[in-house]
Amino acid sequence: MRIENSYIPVRGVGQRTEQDLWTAGATRWDGFDRDLVGDTVGERIERFIESAQPHLEGGDADFFADQFPDSEQWRLYENFREGTLFLDIETTGLDQRRDSVTTVSVHRGGETRTLVQGQDLTADRLRTIFDRSELLATFNGAQFDVPFLETQFDLDVDLPHLDLRFLARRVGLSGGLKAVEQDIGIERERPDISGREAVRLWREYERGDRAALETLVEYNREDTVNLQTLMDHVCGRLHDRVTPDTDLSW
Repeated sequence: MRIENSYIPVRGVGQRTEQDLWTAGATRWDGFDRDLVGDTVGERIERFIESAQPHLEGGDADFFADQFPDSEQWRLYENFREGTLFLDIETTGLDQRRDSVTTVSVHRGGETRTLVQGQDLTADRLRTIFDRSELLATFNGAQFDVPFLETQFDLDVDLPHLDLRFLARRVGLSGGLKAVEQDIGIERERPDISGREAVRLWREYERGDRAALETLVEYNREDTVNLQTLMDHVCGRLHDRVTPDTDLSW
């Protein structure tokens, strides 16, 4: 599913009308004809396409995040795949003000990077990473990762945000990240470690065990990279649910 397949941001267009448009052949904006709907809705669709086109060409994800209903923002992913920042953090606990962020792993455009407390994990580096991204993808990041980073580093993370915890639930995948990974067949290179184990590894590193940090970083990076596989899977299933009888392939 791509933005150019979508009419759902237009007032008066629900899923039924959108599906009727696809069935009639208007599977993309360039195939839309006002005669397929009434004049009022048709004019709104034409105005939307006209206003949206330059934002699409300019890679303006913020514009579409404002236009699309929250429940349909997953449709932005395919257009902004290369600019999607997959993010996962490790901390010393659950309290944003008492505990601290130990590592932050980010994966974008096929490249993965991990920032470590006391080395290169700084507010300026995080701001640069966010500024160079178009979408943010996490698992439970709306409730945990993002508030933690905003509190610890005085950030305002305002990227359009796709939280896979909630998107996965919509296709029947519930539980934590590891449980969801197992449900869709994602295999890990190393055994899973718990949040408590992640804290223990950090404490061992603080006492001088470099191998403990390497293990923690590898675990954090694998969490982050796997988010892209999960995103591809979930968006594919959402696409199939929205378009059961229509081919929107490009």
